[in-house]
Amino acid sequence: MTNLQEKYVKEVVPALVKKFEYKSVMQAPKLEKIVINMGVSDVRENSKALENAMRDLSIITGQKPVPTKAKKSIAGFKIREGQEIGCKVTLRADKMYDFAFKLFNVALPRVRDFKGLSPNSFDGRGNYSMGVKEQLIFPEIEYDKIDKLRGMDIIFVTTAKTDEEAKELLALLGMPFAK
Repeated sequence: MTNLQEKYVKEVVPALVKKFEYKSVMQAPKLEKIVINMGVSDVRENSKALENAMRDLSIITGQKPVPTKAKKSIAGFKIREGQEIGCKVTLRADKMYDFAFKLFNVALPRVRDFKGLSPNSFDGRGNYSMGVKEQLIFPEIEYDKIDKLRGMDIIFVTTAKTDEEAKELLALLGMPFAK
């Protein structure tokens, strides 16, 4: 069990049960998975761009990313259907909690002028999305070894039924929301 898992079991679940008056601890929402997506816009000019993005993502998450393909052709962006245009990783269990701990306590404090995450990025079903502008906020990434600054989307999927429950869950886990 990781630090965040222990915190979830010992502190978060009892707090959620008390606040939302659940009849059982099994009703308390939990973090189901974290999906990290990295779009690679310069893949048509630079064939190595996708490989470099996948390398960075695997270093950050400790798991091999899968390439994502375009669902349809868009002439304005010079994208063909089926062309690889990014990569993603789905983290569950121990790796998910390790990544969340690292994101909340190491990476986000390294962001310049960080005032907290927007509490308005919930989807109405208890899932939270956030964006990161550059992969350099993660300490594993060496500045000299990257070819280009790339952002990524990070989606926290929870079992919460409402945004209020999900926000409380993520806040108790340590997500730094803006006041």
